[in-house]
Amino acid sequence: MRSIAVVGTGLIGTSVALAARSRGLTTYLLDRSSLAVGAAVALNAGIAGPPPEPVDLAVIAVPPAQLATVLKEQQDRGLARCYTDVVSVKARTRLAAARAGCDLSRFVGGHPMAGSERSGPFAAAADLFQGRNWVLTPSPSTDRQAIDLVLRLVALCGATPVLMEEEDHDRTVALTSHAPHLVASLLSARLESIGPATAQLIGQGLRDTTRIAGGSPGLWTDILGANAVAVAEILDGFAQDLGRALEALEQLGSEDPEHRRGGERVLGELLTRGVAGQDRIPPRRDGRAGTPSSRVSVPVANRPGDVERLFADVWSTGMHIVDLAVDHTPDAPVGRLDLIVDPEAAGDLASHLAERGWAARR
Repeated sequence: MRSIAVVGTGLIGTSVALAARSRGLTTYLLDRSSLAVGAAVALNAGIAGPPPEPVDLAVIAVPPAQLATVLKEQQDRGLARCYTDVVSVKARTRLAAARAGCDLSRFVGGHPMAGSERSGPFAAAADLFQGRNWVLTPSPSTDRQAIDLVLRLVALCGATPVLMEEEDHDRTVALTSHAPHLVASLLSARLESIGPATAQLIGQGLRDTTRIAGGSPGLWTDILGANAVAVAEILDGFAQDLGRALEALEQLGSEDPEHRRGGERVLGELLTRGVAGQDRIPPRRDGRAGTPSSRVSVPVANRPGDVERLFADVWSTGMHIVDLAVDHTPDAPVGRLDLIVDPEAAGDLASHLAERGWAARR
């Protein structure tokens, strides 16, 4: 394999591109947002725009609802010999692709089991997939050449391929990823109206529990909708346990000793099951963790060179960019880049960019 194309330059797509570039592959980057492509190019993730001739493999790194449309579009244009994706829901997206008329014999469903609560190209890393599992869901009709190419991609990214049936994959990620994200978001929503005094008392336990709630609401609405039935089944059992916990707490608040003993028994059982479940979780194999950050917003015109000029001005400060968020409609003349930086650096970065002529604000 000598060349790949990555369609979608967010966290996962850009990380795939960085890994491919680090192994000497020629990599082409496509995205509806010129700002996102510009960011990935500035990170040296690849070449902006379609290749002059079909590449060996195209990686479709778009939200689940867009997969069928984008795959059909890129197959019709002859972007690559074979195709894969990185979407976290497999069964419904494959069905949508079949209904759209995609050639599924040259397509291998894929889902790298790696990511971050952060999003966008600046959260990407060439080693994001190192030592991680990468689920593949080929069908009996999948072309062997397509499977071989995707296996080579997984290997060069440093991941371990895991073959699964689509439905088994979707039930698994409903439990291990999708339902936990929704639960974390609902818990985090309890914090909307807290004051400064309460915020100062937040400890690491709550930070850890709600960390993943920082993901893109639009993307996660798409993901949860694509795997709705499996997630609902998980949350149904969760709701039953939550109801038992609520009843137990009410009993513990009673003046009746027998009621309190009953509440203690049920709550102890639930907590013991929690310990047993937590013991089944393997230790982390990477050192990634969330850190406090602040946002500096910069309007950027949709014209060649502006993104690169902005990044040059940012990097001239020597400040570390933690993440990047893009707010951009392809046909709009102006988009917005949100630069995520350490809180102590936000004020200096905004002032520096303002001196360079950017309308930056915190």
